[in-house]
Amino acid sequence: MGMKITPSILNADFANLGGEIGRIPSADGIHVDVMDNHFVPNLTLGLPVVEAIRATTDKELDIHLMIEDPDRWAPAFAEAGAETITFHVEAAAAPIRLARELRALGAKSSMALKPATPIEPYAEMLAELDMILLMTVEPGFGGQKFLDQVLPKIRRARELADRTGQQIRIQVDGGVSVETIARCAEAGADTFVAGSAVYRAEDPDAMVNELRSLAEKAVPSAG
Repeated sequence: MGMKITPSILNADFANLGGEIGRIPSADGIHVDVMDNHFVPNLTLGLPVVEAIRATTDKELDIHLMIEDPDRWAPAFAEAGAETITFHVEAAAAPIRLARELRALGAKSSMALKPATPIEPYAEMLAELDMILLMTVEPGFGGQKFLDQVLPKIRRARELADRTGQQIRIQVDGGVSVETIARCAEAGADTFVAGSAVYRAEDPDAMVNELRSLAEKAVPSAG
């Protein structure tokens, strides 16, 4: 499926999001963290800002909903034109129904798991998904240190996803950098959210290409 780098704008300049997105033309998509200060202890962008971002870029929008009651709110982000909607299984009341609803609206459905949430209980529903997001830090804030303890879960998720016979992407989010991305790729991830590593780099777009290259070198067959 090829390696994808989807930088998070959590570490970008919120006063100039259009310009910040313009600094990463090589990105495969834009990762937008939506936090409600309830599911996670932080408050960030909401639907109106996502709609504004949609109007400024034709890049794929990858929306990560770190919110309570995604069953109620997630469909609106699909209706706003976002290509991928990720909801947390810990917060979803009916994850299968929600995944199907997102697909029916034309979006890709993605399910996120916190570091301590096991993947095995959800093995039978993975065929309803286009992507699985595995948090490699505790959700809520950027700039955290990568948790190596999640690597075995990445391998297990890749195994379970492949068992469905469908093309399901494995995304990792948290502490992704030049030091950690190869380990994630070797474990089975193919989609990488990098915020601090990209936007704190001297040349954000060069960092996007460097990260992708490192992932491809770790798994040559995926390049």
